[in-house]
Amino acid sequence: MKKTVYISAIILVAVLVSGYFLFVKRNSHKYDFRFDKVSKGDLTVYVTATGTISAVISVDVGTQVSGIVTKLYADFNSVVKAGQVVAKIDTTFLYQSLKDAEASLDRAKAQYADSKRTYEREKGLYDKGLESEMNYSAALTAYESNNAALKQAYAALDRAKINLAYATIYAPIDGVVVNRAVNVGQTVAASFSSPTLFTIANDLRKMQIQTTVDESDIGRVSIGQEAAFTVDAYAEDKFTGTVSQIRLAPQSIQNVVNYIVIIDVNNAQLKLMPGMTANVKILVASAYDVMRVSNMALRFQPPSDIIDTTGMRSFTSGSTGGGGQNGDSSRNGRFAAGGNDSASGNRGSSSQNWQSDRQSGQGGGFQRSQAAMERYRAIRDSIQAAHGGMLSQEELRTEMRKISANRMSTPTQTVQQSKPKPGISSEAMKFGIVSNFPEYQKSEYIPSHESGRGRIWILKSNGLLEAVFVRTGLNDGRYTEIASPKLQSGDQIVLGASSNGESTVQSPNPLAGGQQRGGGFR
Repeated sequence: MKKTVYISAIILVAVLVSGYFLFVKRNSHKYDFRFDKVSKGDLTVYVTATGTISAVISVDVGTQVSGIVTKLYADFNSVVKAGQVVAKIDTTFLYQSLKDAEASLDRAKAQYADSKRTYEREKGLYDKGLESEMNYSAALTAYESNNAALKQAYAALDRAKINLAYATIYAPIDGVVVNRAVNVGQTVAASFSSPTLFTIANDLRKMQIQTTVDESDIGRVSIGQEAAFTVDAYAEDKFTGTVSQIRLAPQSIQNVVNYIVIIDVNNAQLKLMPGMTANVKILVASAYDVMRVSNMALRFQPPSDIIDTTGMRSFTSGSTGGGGQNGDSSRNGRFAAGGNDSASGNRGSSSQNWQSDRQSGQGGGFQRSQAAMERYRAIRDSIQAAHGGMLSQEELRTEMRKISANRMSTPTQTVQQSKPKPGISSEAMKFGIVSNFPEYQKSEYIPSHESGRGRIWILKSNGLLEAVFVRTGLNDGRYTEIASPKLQSGDQIVLGASSNGESTVQSPNPLAGGQQRGGGFR
C-alpha cells in the first residue's frame, strides 16, 4: 500500500514539474520585436564600375624617316588644324639622297639610250640576214634590262622625294595636342617602328569612358542604358552618359573575368579631361511608386515557438486547392520593370494588375479569381484544340508556361526595343571609321524575368507571427519590390526578434526570393 502511495506521489510531482516547464516557463520566454512598415516609393538598380575618360578620336602622330628634330611648331594643349605643320626633321641626309637618286637616274637614262641604239642597229642587220641570232638576242636583252633599270631609277627618285617630304610633319586631324613626346635636337629612329612625336585628340567636347564590368553584372548591361558618373576633380558634380558598346573580348583582372563597356559622354563644358578616373553607375532597371519592404524583412526567419502554425496549414490547403490544372499559380504575377517604365505608361501598374487577377486565401495563400480561371480555361482549350486534343497534362502545363513567360516579357521588350541604338557618328566617319558589317548586339536585359517569391512576417493579436507570401521584383540593395493582396502601404511587418535581452533572432530565409544579388545601390 505504501509503495503504491509513493509511486503515485512521484508521478504527481513529475506531472507538476512538466506542467510548470511547459506552461509557466514557456510563457515567461518573451520576445521583443523590431518592426518596419510597408512603404511605397521608387526603386532603381545600378551596376557600378570604374573606368578611364578618353577622347573618342585620338591619333598618335609619328615619323616615317629618321633624323634629328630641328623644329617643333606645336606644344602641349596646342589647338591645331588638319594639314598644319607641327614639326620638322633635319633634311641634310635626305636631300643628299635625293641628289644621289637624280644622278642614278641620269646614268640609267644614258645606258638605256645606248642599249636602244645598239638594239635598233642589230635588229636592222638581223632582218636583212647580215647578223647572227645570238648577237641580236644579246642586244635585245641589254635593251630590256636597261629599260627596267631606268624605271627603277625613276622609282628611287620618287622615293627620295617622298622621304624628303616626310621630314615635314603635318597634323592629320583637327584637335588638341594632349601629349608631346620629343624635344628639339632629339634624334628619332624609324628603322623598326614609327616613333610617336605628338598625340592629338580630335574633339574634347565628345568624350568616352572605357570601363570594365564584372561577369556577374554584365548580363544586366544593355546598349542604350543611361549611366551617371563622378570624377574626383568635381566631386559635387554628376555627369551623365549612354552605353554605346559592349565589347566581347574578356579581360582577366585578378582572376576575375571582366568585359569592356564604352560609355559616350557629352563634355560641352570642357570640365572632363583625358585620363580622369570615373566612378560609374549604370541604370539597369527602375520601378516607380511600387510597394516595397526592407530586405531584412525577407531575410528574417523567426524561431518555431512563435510561429502561428494554424495560418501555415491554411496556406498549404489553400494553395493546393486553388492551383488548378496549371499547378504553378505563381506564374500569373508579373512585374513590368524596365529601364524607363514611364515611357510605356505603366508606372506602378505591376502590383495593381497582379492584385486584380488574384484574391487572398486563408493564412496568406494565393487563390485564382473567377476571371483568371475563365481566362485559364480559354487558353487551355485553345491549346488542346490546336493540337487535336492529344496533349498530355504535362505537355499542356509546358505550353501554358511558355505562354505565361511570353506574356510577362513582351511589355519590357517593347520598352527596350524602342530605345535608339547609337551608331557611328558623322565625326568618326570623317576619319575612315566606317563599318560595312552588321554589329553584334548582346541580348537585352529584361528585369521582369528575375521576379521571384518571398515571405514576410506580421505580428498577430495573439502574440504569434503569421507568414505572408509575396511576389518579389526589383532589389536595389536596401529595398525589394513586392506585390501581395494581403499587404498595403503602411502595414506593420517584423524585421527581427530578440529573446529576454539575447541577440536578435535572424536567420537566412530560403524563400527570400527577389534579386538578392549584390551590386544594387540606392
